[in-house]
Amino acid sequence: KRAFRRLGLKSTITTLEYGAQALSYLKGEGQYANRELPPTRRLVLLDINMPRMNGIELLRELRNDPELRGTPVVVLTTSDDDRDRVQAYDLNVAGYLLKPVTFTSFVDLMGALNRYWTLVEFP
Repeated sequence: KRAFRRLGLKSTITTLEYGAQALSYLKGEGQYANRELPPTRRLVLLDINMPRMNGIELLRELRNDPELRGTPVVVLTTSDDDRDRVQAYDLNVAGYLLKPVTFTSFVDLMGALNRYWTLVEFP
């Protein structure tokens, strides 16, 4: 959120700690039943290393759900494991980005992601 503020981006950002929470949020279940999810131009930034349900498990759930399977997901993680990368791309992620060490580099990465995302054409 700080990187987006630094860049002056006005995107609505919802952060969730666990993969299971994210799945409930995206499905509009439980405590998230009344959430307002944008119908278009939404993006999930997903960490692989989450407790309870990791990012790969969440991706599998998203891709198996007819209503959520087309949700664009970019992995943003510290995992440099080739197996994670291969699994993520096998589950149709839009990109796999390694979190930079410094905040300045992270801001630069978010700026590049924002520039790319504003140019992408959706069906």
